[in-house]
Amino acid sequence: MARASTIGQVSIERVLAGYGGVARRSQLEAHGIRRAAIARAVAEGEVILVRKGVYALALVDPEVLTAARHGGEVACAGALRRHGVWILDDTDTHADADVESAAPSSRPHVWIGPSGRQHAHAACRCRTHHETGERGAGFGFVDVLLAMIQFACCASPEAFFVALESSLHLGLIGFASLRRLRGRLPQRLHELLDLADDRSESGLESPLKLRLRRRGIALASQVQIEGVGRVDFVLGGRIILEVDGRLNHDGASHRHKDLMRDARAAALGYETLRFDYAMIVHDWPTVLAAIEGRLAALGAVVQGASAVAQDR
Repeated sequence: MARASTIGQVSIERVLAGYGGVARRSQLEAHGIRRAAIARAVAEGEVILVRKGVYALALVDPEVLTAARHGGEVACAGALRRHGVWILDDTDTHADADVESAAPSSRPHVWIGPSGRQHAHAACRCRTHHETGERGAGFGFVDVLLAMIQFACCASPEAFFVALESSLHLGLIGFASLRRLRGRLPQRLHELLDLADDRSESGLESPLKLRLRRRGIALASQVQIEGVGRVDFVLGGRIILEVDGRLNHDGASHRHKDLMRDARAAALGYETLRFDYAMIVHDWPTVLAAIEGRLAALGAVVQGASAVAQDR
C-alpha cells in the first residue's frame, strides 16, 4: 500500500479529499503542506498535477479531472446525472417524436463562472458555461439548481422538462426553486415550470404527460384505484396508462404481477394500455395512435350509451 504523503500529521490525500478531490496549491499550503511535500506526492503517483497550481487525487473522478483542467466544475447534464437526475440519453433521440427529446451532446460541459478563465488542455472538447452562481466556481460538480439553468439553455424543452420533474420527485429542488428558475429562464420555458410536479416516478412518465397535454389530452397522474393500487395515468376516467421502464418490469414475476393488476382493473371496468421504454422513446407515433384510438372508442361507447338511454 502506498504511503500517505504527509507533513507532520497532515495528509495531502486527506486534504484533497476534503476539497472533493481537487485543490489549488494555495489551499494545500493553507493546511500546512509545503511545496516539497506536494512535489514528492506527485512523484510517487499519489497526487496528479492537473495544471499549474492545481492538484488532484490519483483516483479522482475523470469528469471532475477534465473540468478542473479546463478551469472549473462539471456542469449541465453531467452534473445532473451525478446528482441522480433522470436524463434522456443522446442516443435516445427519436426523429418522429412531436418534440425532440435529446439531451445535450456528451461533450464535457464546464462551469467557470462569469469571470473565470478557461485553460487549454489536450483533446479539449469542453463546452464552457459562464452563468452567475451563488458562489464562485471551484472544482467538482455544480449544484442542481445551477445545472438546471444550464441544461435549459443546452437541451430541448422536453429534455429539460424530464430533468425538472425528476429533480422535483427526488427532492433535489423544491417548488420554491421553481420561482427562482422562472427568474432565470426565458419566457418560452415558463409553461413547463407551471406544468411540472413531483409525481413522476419514472423519467418516461414526464415526456408522455407533456406530449399528451400538448395535444389537448387531459390525464390524471399517479391515481390510486381501490383493488388495483396506484397507476401512472388515467384518461377519460376509464383508460389506464402504465409506463414500464427498462428495469422495473423485466422478468416473468414482474410480468405476472402486471397481468394480475390489469385483470383486477378490467374487473372494475378499466382498460390498461402499457408502453415500454423503446415505444415511448423510439416509436412515439405508435403510442399516440393507440391512445387516441382508445379515447375515440371510449367516446363512441359513451355516445352510444347516451343514445340508448334517450331512446328509452
